[in-house]
Amino acid sequence: MSATLIALVGFAAWAGLLVFGLANLRVFITARTQKPINSFSPSGDDLEGLGRRWTRAHLNCLEFLPIFGAVALAAIVSGKAAVTDPLAMVVLYARFAQTIVHLIGTSVPLVLARATLFVIQLAIVLWWAFQLLTG
Repeated sequence: MSATLIALVGFAAWAGLLVFGLANLRVFITARTQKPINSFSPSGDDLEGLGRRWTRAHLNCLEFLPIFGAVALAAIVSGKAAVTDPLAMVVLYARFAQTIVHLIGTSVPLVLARATLFVIQLAIVLWWAFQLLTG
């Protein structure tokens, strides 16, 4: 399996783990506070602290997955995974790090770290798209 395919599956699995963890967190909150399980806001605005950050981290992951996925799949399907393979795992590891930083907190240094990790991912994927479209 190519690095691009591993990174794509890893990214999707990471999103799945985040939603699994979020669902369990909501069950825990429901059991502890008697908050109705069907009353959680999809945006996480009704939660505090970790619950809100976890919801946003999950949604951030889902927002970028189609962009990364489309470019990665285009490279694989076109037989040009050589373009994406060298940095595919960097994108995945940057996503892991971005999520972990997001879960830790929202102080200015953490938000700047999170933004930097996102820009790394975006720059790599846009570079790949450029190379795939022009190469």
